[in-house]
Amino acid sequence: MTAASADRAARLLAELDGAGDVVVDPDLLASYRSDQAAPGLLPAGMPAAVARPRTTAEVQEAVRAAARHGVPVVPRGAGSGLAGGANAIDGCLVISTERMTDVVAVDAPSLLATVQPGLVNARLGEAARAEGLWYAPDPASYEFSTIGGNIATNAGGLCCVKYGVTRDALLGLEVVLADGRALRIGRRTRKGVAGYDLVSLICGSEGTLAIVTEATVRLLPPPRSSATLAASFANLGDAGRAIARITRETTPAVLELMDRTTIRAVEQMAPQGLDQEIAVLVFARSDLGGAASLDEVDRIAGWCEQEGATLAVTTDEEAEGRMLMAARRLAYSALERQGATLLDDVGVPLGKIPALLEGIEQIAERHEVLIGTFGHAGDGNMHPTVVYDHRDEDAVARARAAFAAIVALTLELGGTIAGEHGVGLLKHGLLAGELGEAHELHRAIKRALDPAGLLNPGKAI
Repeated sequence: MTAASADRAARLLAELDGAGDVVVDPDLLASYRSDQAAPGLLPAGMPAAVARPRTTAEVQEAVRAAARHGVPVVPRGAGSGLAGGANAIDGCLVISTERMTDVVAVDAPSLLATVQPGLVNARLGEAARAEGLWYAPDPASYEFSTIGGNIATNAGGLCCVKYGVTRDALLGLEVVLADGRALRIGRRTRKGVAGYDLVSLICGSEGTLAIVTEATVRLLPPPRSSATLAASFANLGDAGRAIARITRETTPAVLELMDRTTIRAVEQMAPQGLDQEIAVLVFARSDLGGAASLDEVDRIAGWCEQEGATLAVTTDEEAEGRMLMAARRLAYSALERQGATLLDDVGVPLGKIPALLEGIEQIAERHEVLIGTFGHAGDGNMHPTVVYDHRDEDAVARARAAFAAIVALTLELGGTIAGEHGVGLLKHGLLAGELGEAHELHRAIKRALDPAGLLNPGKAI
């Protein structure tokens, strides 16, 4: 930290009385330096302080104090992000929403809930279930990630193929702008086109445009009883054709896949008798209810078999369904046990999934790294995970090169470099390759809302 930065930080600390609980102990500050993205590969500074507000007014006080002294602000939820979006900057003020955990209201007749950003996704699910309702977005991190973090990255999940991602469930927000003003955007109605869609603009902006202090989300009637399918494929082409046919003919509640490398990792961690020689394992779930659910997965099984599946198993027993899906839910944890992980998050058009998977296998061979791929087959969002030895400089370099090659391949296939984990620091330097001339338009929006560039600088845009 420069002398000027240190002086700004010192003056900032004197003005944080109204910003909630303020942390300055160096040992505690260290725990707020980074999120879960590729530890050691991304820069993570030491914050001057961490403010832990409980109210919008306290967030305003923190932001105003930082603005007066030109101190960068890094918003933070649970710190479970995977792109470095919450990594601190030397001398910054981290504003953690970890204590903003209230369910403000559940309006059951209107199918709405209003919550603070620090509420864990699973707790919102519990509040909805208490009223006989359901909150659909279900990222794999739902048991520990927060609604504010989900909004920051527009998080998806296993159910997104049918029910959409966080943006699809988001109706209104209360936000604090870079100058400390608080305002409400969006609405509580299901329809509305008065003004620009500022809610969608903020969703996915990773705290670079405003800090979310309250969210109004739509709830749904709970899914009906479900049925589940698991289908094995000996080659990528057959799996790709099956996925294309499924998405053309129907919309299952879940449509997921994992490749051979991931299957083998899962078997090593928690043996389930999976065939480790197959190329791809595809999972599907229907929630139409009763016989309709089983009928839908039976039809999906038939399409898979017609496209070359070596095995297709279906069940309408909930416990058996959970067992079939268990392997997919273990995918990332199993790969983590193999070594340090560099988790990618790319999306391609549905018809390009086989080409992406084939290309990833070639990249793994060319760079001599282990890459396990799993993800959301129903919308083309894949998570190739590079596994490497973080103690070996050569292995780290090869992992980085493989990661960059996957991103380049994704763009060649007409895809996106970030499906649901955000750009953060991890892909900040790669963004121009996707946005092209529109990159400057994004920067203009950033300047309009944050002229001094103090909100999460160096991230997303």
